[in-house]
This record gives sequence, structure tokens and C-alpha cells, in this order.
Amino acid sequence: MNWTILIRQFRDYLKLERSLSGNSVEAYEHDIVKLKEYLDLTATAVSPLQVKTKHIQQFLEYITELGMSSYSQARILSGIKSFFMFLMMEEIRDDDPSALIDSPKLGRKLPDTLSYPEIEQILKEIDLSTPEGIRNRAMLEALYSSGLRVTELVELKLSNLFFDEGFIKVLGKGNKERLVPIGREAIKYIMMYRDEVRCHMAIKKGAENFVFLNRRGNKLTRVMIFTIIKALVKKAGMNKTVSPHTFRHSFATHLIEGGADLRAVQEMLGHESITTTEIYTHLDRDYLQQIIKDFHPRS
Repeated sequence: MNWTILIRQFRDYLKLERSLSGNSVEAYEHDIVKLKEYLDLTATAVSPLQVKTKHIQQFLEYITELGMSSYSQARILSGIKSFFMFLMMEEIRDDDPSALIDSPKLGRKLPDTLSYPEIEQILKEIDLSTPEGIRNRAMLEALYSSGLRVTELVELKLSNLFFDEGFIKVLGKGNKERLVPIGREAIKYIMMYRDEVRCHMAIKKGAENFVFLNRRGNKLTRVMIFTIIKALVKKAGMNKTVSPHTFRHSFATHLIEGGADLRAVQEMLGHESITTTEIYTHLDRDYLQQIIKDFHPRS
């Protein structure tokens, strides 16, 4: 069997049997494709059934020379290990060439965050005299106010805004829904966008319930959110790499630094546990809302 057939079967397995999200499936596939590309590049014409431990080791040495971080290497190796485990499980191979390869040692890397003045600095660069400016301010306020993932932001629905109660409903990883408190500033700008901008747009069929739309009336993409933030950071003259996830990290960091309960932040972020061994703890919604009011800088 060739690479194309087995990678397709691996995708089906991840999607149907392991119920992974589309983004996770693509990430796993990307890891295997990179290995294949390396083997093609080095004229090592081997099929997935012929890959040996030395091929994988040489590939890891190659991406190390490219300057790839140990975190990225560990993630790619994890994808490769999953692929060969799948081949063994399906009895396509009777051995795992990646079994004896250890992941690179990882140092503890703290996520990048923005200070509250830096958050305000970025927000001030948004031109509120334009429809896109009002939309962008609403999006960034939502990211920072509720700690949303970028996918959760682009998938946010009008029917899931419960502003009277101070919550929004988001669809997180593994298609798990959760209610997240949302701050006053985010509510203010989302309502401004909804009631003054969005209501005048010609909306594409199928996008009627999505909160944030592009100029053509269609749902925004993840890439567009990254592009908008990158442009604002550059405009603000900040020499930092800032992504939508930076706002999420900043949300959590500012709450914890302000004294918020770790379990409350855990639930708002949609993490099932603070560590891999702790059980997910459901907390009272009024308590979560109070945490936002007491400890979030924009509440």
C-alpha cells in the first residue's frame, strides 16, 4: 500500500473512531506528510511498510537542523507514532519503527501574554469610524473578555448570546458546549456591531446565525482573525508576536494574577482539568460570573 491510501485510511480512523476535530486530524496528517516529503527529498523511495527506525531518526535530525523547536518536534513525533500504531492495529505492519524513539526533552515554556496596558494599546488602534473597526473591536473584546479560542470566536452564534444573563455559549474542543461569562465592554461592542453594522449587511445563505461576518456577508475564517490582530499589533508599534491565543492566555493570566480561583479559570477556558490527573469540576454559574466581575481588568 502506498502513502496516499494509508494516510487517507488514517484520516478516517482519526475522524470516525477517535472522533478528533478537523483541525486535529489535519495536524496529524501534516506530520505524516512531512515525513513522506523528507523521504522523497532524500530519494529514499520507501513505502509506509518499509520505513525503518533510522529513517525516522534521520527525519528528526533534519527538522532539528531546520531550527524546529523541541515542542514542534515532539508534536510531529507524536503524530508519526500514532500513524504507525494505527498500521499495527490494522495488521498492516507487525512492528513499529518509532517505538524506540524518545521525544525530545521539553523545558517548561510559559505562553506569551500581553499586559493590560498592551491590550488597551492594541484596542486603541482600531478605527471605530468604519464597520470593520466596530466588528474588530467586538471580536477582540470577546477574545479577551471570555478567553475564547479562535475557532470558538468564528463559530459564535447569535442564538448563543445571553447578554441579559451575562453569558455566551461556545462550542469548544470535542464539540463540548460550555457557558462562559462575558464582560460589559465585550457586550457593549458586540451589541454595537450587531445592531448598527451587521443588521445592514447582505448576509450569505448559511451564515445567518454567525455573529462575525466578512464584508461579503460570510463567516470569518481563522486566518482572517490572525491577519487582523497582526496588522493591529504592527500599527501599535509593538515588537511582539501576538495571536488570538495570546488574548486567551492573557485572559487567564490576568484573572489568576488578580486572585481568581484556578478551578473557575479552568472551567471558563474549557479545560477538563488543571492537571492531567484532576477531575473536571463544575462550578456555580453565578460564581463564575462573580469571578469575572471581581478580577477581570475590563469588568
